Amino acid sequence: MSDGAHALVTGGGSGIGLAIAAALAAAGYRVTVTGRDARRLERACAELPGALGVTCDVTDASSIATALATANERSGPVTVLVNNAGVARTAAFEKTEDAVWDEAWRTNVLGAVHLTRAVLPGMRTLPRGRIVNVASTAALKGYAYVSAYAASKHALLGLTRSLALELAETAITVNAVCPGYTDTAIVRDAVDTIVARTGRDRSAAEAVFTATNPQRRLIAPDEVAATVLWLVADAARSITGQAIAVAGGEVM
Repeated sequence: MSDGAHALVTGGGSGIGLAIAAALAAAGYRVTVTGRDARRLERACAELPGALGVTCDVTDASSIATALATANERSGPVTVLVNNAGVARTAAFEKTEDAVWDEAWRTNVLGAVHLTRAVLPGMRTLPRGRIVNVASTAALKGYAYVSAYAASKHALLGLTRSLALELAETAITVNAVCPGYTDTAIVRDAVDTIVARTGRDRSAAEAVFTATNPQRRLIAPDEVAATVLWLVADAARSITGQAIAVAGGEVM
């Protein structure tokens, strides 16, 4: 399936998105990575020979249309769409302002809605297609102090399941990957903040994020990428509407 096929990864400039883009490129896909930061995309594409970096704000329909036109002109219709772009803000529920809820909804949910809506017509013309939504264990359980994020990821999983049913009689599958706390810059920055504010040593600060994982570790981005590679393979054509937790047993 990968030979010459076009894979588009949103939020592909760093972290999980970059790991997924790298895995798809290594598997032979023509890869497009999108994000809002042009410099970050440039650095990412330097690690991904042949990849196309396109600036795109997934909360802006016109930005999506422009980015997709550029990607399609270069690589043809999208065979694999990975909706990875997302935001996470931390605050107590009573201190979470409407702007935070709006940002979470527009990015984590409507971003996937708009990208999926945009690629589906072209994807339907292909022998097969794959849509993978990068959700979170927060799509499967609650976490304190991230109510907007958890609610948006629950909504993304609902979208995944409903769309999988709508497309079940086509050759397109729709699934969600749900990582636990992953070793990315976001988590490392959060650990730095805990160290700075509390004076804890780094291992104690990291334990805040590893405590809920029975394996007592952070997930590696390439573990998430490997799961995506499995889901987009032809052998996974019967896997649809699923939420695959990559979380060391945190969610069963």
